[in-house]
Amino acid sequence: MPYSHPDVIRAFADAANRHPDRLATADNGHLLTYAELAAWVHATAVRLGPRPGTVGVVTSRSAATVAALLGVLAAGGTYCPVDPAHPEPRRRALLAASGARLLLTPDPDTPTSSGAKTLPIPKPGEAVPEAGNDPAYILFTSGSTGAPKPVVTPRGAISTVTGELRTLFGLTPEDRVLQFASLNWDTCLEEILPTLTTGAALVFDERAHSGSFPRLLRMIETERITLLDLPSAFWHELVRHLTEERATLPASVRTVVVGGEAVSPVRLADWCALGTDEVRLVNTYGCTETTLITHAVDLHGPLAPRRTEPWTAGERVPIGRPLPHVRQHVSEEGELLVGGPSLALGYRDLPEATAERFVEVDLGDGPERCFRTGDRVSLARDGSLVHEGRLDHELKVRGVRVDPGEVEAQISGHPRVGAVAVAGATVADHTTLAAYVVPRSPADAPTLAGDVLDYLRDRVPGHLVPSRITVVPELAYTASGKVDRAGSHRRYVSSSH
Repeated sequence: MPYSHPDVIRAFADAANRHPDRLATADNGHLLTYAELAAWVHATAVRLGPRPGTVGVVTSRSAATVAALLGVLAAGGTYCPVDPAHPEPRRRALLAASGARLLLTPDPDTPTSSGAKTLPIPKPGEAVPEAGNDPAYILFTSGSTGAPKPVVTPRGAISTVTGELRTLFGLTPEDRVLQFASLNWDTCLEEILPTLTTGAALVFDERAHSGSFPRLLRMIETERITLLDLPSAFWHELVRHLTEERATLPASVRTVVVGGEAVSPVRLADWCALGTDEVRLVNTYGCTETTLITHAVDLHGPLAPRRTEPWTAGERVPIGRPLPHVRQHVSEEGELLVGGPSLALGYRDLPEATAERFVEVDLGDGPERCFRTGDRVSLARDGSLVHEGRLDHELKVRGVRVDPGEVEAQISGHPRVGAVAVAGATVADHTTLAAYVVPRSPADAPTLAGDVLDYLRDRVPGHLVPSRITVVPELAYTASGKVDRAGSHRRYVSSSH
């Protein structure tokens, strides 16, 4: 049966009409009301014109990117974020893969060699027909060929999920939500869209990214933040800081949402011992192809089930139950498949990759389109899902899916690399990449690790750059002659430290 929520732009317009004088964004001291943000969005849409197609947006951690995102959607376009910190070849490749012909930028002098027409985002102070299957935005996931895969998400999917997340987070106009996630990954939409379709305030503050937990905590208290949406790995470090320094979470915080990587049961036990019983801790799961969050569970706080024993090392923390709009199926191999109205349209111009991951499954009412997540799960006694690992070789680095094959393809492009294997390595409570590189000539060995590192930094974003590159004489291979990533890692891990 259809699962309907108002179009996300209509929901934003309704919030602006209901709360024109409420704070919409706080951007490092620069405040905008809903009426002012709505005017900025309208000016952006007018500048783009109706149905502009895919629009690249050079992102900045500011309200200007929010105005650009909503302005693109209001014009009936498809939003595609472009990270200005990415190397120029990467930016050019993403724009080409997305099909963007327009590039919105906060700086009109931004150079671009992509062929897209550059337009400045209007300054603050300067109706399109809705269609649920019109693309809303394009984001990229890692691909084994070395080229990122453009995921096309329709307006109906993001509108549905935005409505569901307002309910999941329990948002009200009194809330103040910190904008923490990268503006080039879909997690930022969990912060932006539910907030600005509720009438709540979205807060940007550079102190959140200072690398100092004391500064972060002071900022949260000063800005009266009520909801934090954090990568699990970052939350692990925050919990470690609070525990070791005997610090406390500011009293304004009522909900902490985590996701992206597995939650450590040891850190969860520490959190429960911090006197956080009145703070909701919500663990979430989802894929770019299924739009933000599909599963969630309260792990601690007023809505969490009671536990008689503390969490202990070795336990698997659940990723939750499906949200109301989600249809789930677990295959005989234990793979989680997700159906429902939040599925992406597929990978742009990649029909074979789309057909491989988006499949027809009979969920009891006849064939239904589902996305194969590649995640192996089991069902806990309470009905929640437990993540049991990947069926393929993908990793989560900084909460972002990474195919080691993409990193290997990039490293293989270096003229002095003969062979390479990339594997995941666990450091503290998070996953990093370790690369093992065989030189074409022994004479190349002394400088090859540093040269490959420089080569990658010029071509790919930071999450695709291994934290460790080790030059080795040979790799491990499977019986069938394929490179054995895990075997290579086991053989050389002790010598690479």
